[in-house]
Amino acid sequence: MPKILCLHGHGTSGHIFKIQTASFRSKLPSDYTFDFPSAPYPSKPSPGIETIFPNSPTYTWFTQPTPSSIRSAHTWVRNYAAENGPYDAVMCFSQGCSVIASIALYHAFDRHNGIECEELPFRAAIFVCGGVPLYTLEDMGLPVPETAHELSKATGTLLTTTASKLTTLATNLSLINRGVGLWDRDGSDTQLLHDPDPAARPERDDVFGLDYTLFPEWATISIPTVHVYGAKDPRWPAGIQLAEFCSDRVEMDHGGGHDIPRSTRVAEGIAGLVRGVVERVQSGH
Repeated sequence: MPKILCLHGHGTSGHIFKIQTASFRSKLPSDYTFDFPSAPYPSKPSPGIETIFPNSPTYTWFTQPTPSSIRSAHTWVRNYAAENGPYDAVMCFSQGCSVIASIALYHAFDRHNGIECEELPFRAAIFVCGGVPLYTLEDMGLPVPETAHELSKATGTLLTTTASKLTTLATNLSLINRGVGLWDRDGSDTQLLHDPDPAARPERDDVFGLDYTLFPEWATISIPTVHVYGAKDPRWPAGIQLAEFCSDRVEMDHGGGHDIPRSTRVAEGIAGLVRGVVERVQSGH
């Protein structure tokens, strides 16, 4: 019976993440078990969330963008997994990806430096619209140019601006343009800072400011990973950066934004990748 730990994004909850993933989870065998805890810290809802889930409690995995804060999130996840696991895989969205990607990289960093550490509490990871916190890379001694920080800040601002439109549209239906979705570029401020054409994917020496050719061999997430992202997501560059850290990965662009589309095509595609990686780790291959 496959068991998967599920970590939601900032300003949402386990309950909300369960609803957000219902479409593709329905395409998986009935014996799959999903565990949806809520993060330990209450927070304001992420932009747009309060429109879809009014009066729903929301949480965050860490309150400050610091290595010590995210290390505390790692401890929480490890303790939770010890009490409720074992887990075949972890599935995460946005900030949840930051927690899992960094816990895997810190694990590699500690082992490289001879620091005794427990094994990861999962054997595979499914990353949805995620990235790696740049400050954790710097904490591990990896070079992070200012250009990478600038792009990360700009894409984060653009994500907030775009997601906040949902609240405006919900209260002003006349502003909705037929055939134009929330994440579509409409000629106003919904612009992307990347080229969403798969053929334009950057070379490893400059992945949106990060030069992977300068990173040491240990700086790798070696467990099997699945990467699901959307070409219209302002934070798509962060998703590509995360994928480049993973040596045993499969990827899928769902074509949308910073969300999980519920179309049959997307649901079946994600379910197929999840099933594939879980079967791999359960069979030991």
